[in-house]
Amino acid sequence: MHDSFFKKIEQKTGVSMDEVFTLANAIQHADFSDERQVKKIVRKVSKIAGKQISSDFEDQIVKSVVQKGNKLNLNEIANMMNQKKE
Repeated sequence: MHDSFFKKIEQKTGVSMDEVFTLANAIQHADFSDERQVKKIVRKVSKIAGKQISSDFEDQIVKSVVQKGNKLNLNEIANMMNQKKE
């Protein structure tokens, strides 16, 4: 892709494309039935998003993902995080 495109994304989001690609790679190769891997991904997403989550809430997300195995639904996780804010 064009370099200026990535620069615009970085400026708007405050997230480097290297972080995005690292996360995408981790998600692509993850075993979502492995609680440790899922926990690492949840922490990375939280860090990139700039949102701290409690250990209890992290455990809820991990449990939800692990129960579904390889069916990771990022929209569902985002909805959980948004509901937690309310």
